[in-house]
Amino acid sequence: MSENPQPHGEPSNGRENTSRRAVLTGLGASALTLAAAGLAAPEVLGKSPQDRRAPAAAALEAACVLTPEQTEGPYYLDLETVRKNITEGKAGVPLTLRTTVVDTRTCAPLPNIAVDIWQCDAIGKYSGYVAGGSTPDTTFLRGVQLTDASGVAEFTTIYPGWYAGRALHIHLKTHVGGTVSGGEYEGGHVTHTGQLYFPENYNTQVAALAPYRTNTARRTLNAQDGIYRNGGSATLLSITLVGSTLSQGVIGTVILGINPTATP
Repeated sequence: MSENPQPHGEPSNGRENTSRRAVLTGLGASALTLAAAGLAAPEVLGKSPQDRRAPAAAALEAACVLTPEQTEGPYYLDLETVRKNITEGKAGVPLTLRTTVVDTRTCAPLPNIAVDIWQCDAIGKYSGYVAGGSTPDTTFLRGVQLTDASGVAEFTTIYPGWYAGRALHIHLKTHVGGTVSGGEYEGGHVTHTGQLYFPENYNTQVAALAPYRTNTARRTLNAQDGIYRNGGSATLLSITLVGSTLSQGVIGTVILGINPTATP
């Protein structure tokens, strides 16, 4: 099934820009908190607090712009299961995914936002779909986490594989105003729909590992993916190794700027 790009999120207006400058003036401590959470480049994290302040503040300012909307795609299932580990035994390079959600109106991290992700496995298959139809009897690589006081939602998953016509990606929605009941997120409204992408140097290395190397689909590069070209660079994950080799796992971080009152 094909996936068609959707329009970008709306740019910030003048009032938001004024608010952004005012908030950033007093956000030295918050900027350091975000840097410690992995939102600055890895080489920045080893520096002193004084050296971190400028790039961390820059990361906050960048987050004060709405993250571009992208297509939901054909494989979404409204399961809304709240869980951190979504692997269900699927093989692949371990991925710790950390998404930080920031309010574009104030530049402040947003707590209690439901981050809803879904992705394919190493050979390009989604749970809940067989022969192009929805059969929600499998649930691997799908789940919801709520952001903490620092706006961070973290998942334990695997580096995704690929399928014909698409670059490697993870689908994502953010929900606001709902509640958790019986292990599921209920109610509220969607404030953002998008996709997360991976740097090509890591994609190439992952593709050579088991079980990814058994994937027979032709791999599409980010630059060849029409959906990526429609704003995907804004959600390109920052990747760091967990250990000395890629097979030991990676951490992927990204900042999402949303307007929690929006219903795009």
